[in-house]
Amino acid sequence: MAALGACLVLFGLLPALGEAQSSQGRRRPTQSATPRQTPGEAKPAPADAPSAKRRGDDKSAPVTVDADRLESMQKEGLVIFTGSVIARQNTATQYADRMEVYLDASGDRIARTVSTGSVRIITKDCRTGTAKRAEYYDAEQRVVLIGDARVWQEENVVTGERITIFLAEDRSVVEGGKQERVKAVFYPKREGPQGGDAKAGPRAACP
Repeated sequence: MAALGACLVLFGLLPALGEAQSSQGRRRPTQSATPRQTPGEAKPAPADAPSAKRRGDDKSAPVTVDADRLESMQKEGLVIFTGSVIARQNTATQYADRMEVYLDASGDRIARTVSTGSVRIITKDCRTGTAKRAEYYDAEQRVVLIGDARVWQEENVVTGERITIFLAEDRSVVEGGKQERVKAVFYPKREGPQGGDAKAGPRAACP
């Protein structure tokens, strides 16, 4: 039950449950308290329309984490997953040996994560990234791969000591280290039945 409670806090479910419970204790307004609508007046949009729209955003989608062990430190606002960690959000997946999840001051949102050990990230557009360490910053929608960083999509590949991916901007910055410079290999797009043209049909799931 402690692990379940930590997961609820981590993914912001406890505040939602608290609001639901408090709303049940409130007295429903009488019929006369509701303003009457005059003929021809447009009906107001449902109150939950913006939240419904946000639910379709990548950032607000639910996150699921599988691991061998979970440790919650509520005072520090830290949750640690260890042992074959698999984190999923929408169609993006991240693998690591250890993942540290830091919560914001309110304790109901993820501020940043730090993953170490056999880090591998697969994005929704089938880009794959590997590194010794990965840091994710939620406010900036930024992922930083550190240590033998490598990102590839199909045959195109780029390597460096540090790769920063700005998710919202679809932009990346690759930096070399003291011992090795940045390397990149890009192949021209091939068209036709054997070239994997995007217009030929729906894109298959990432391998």
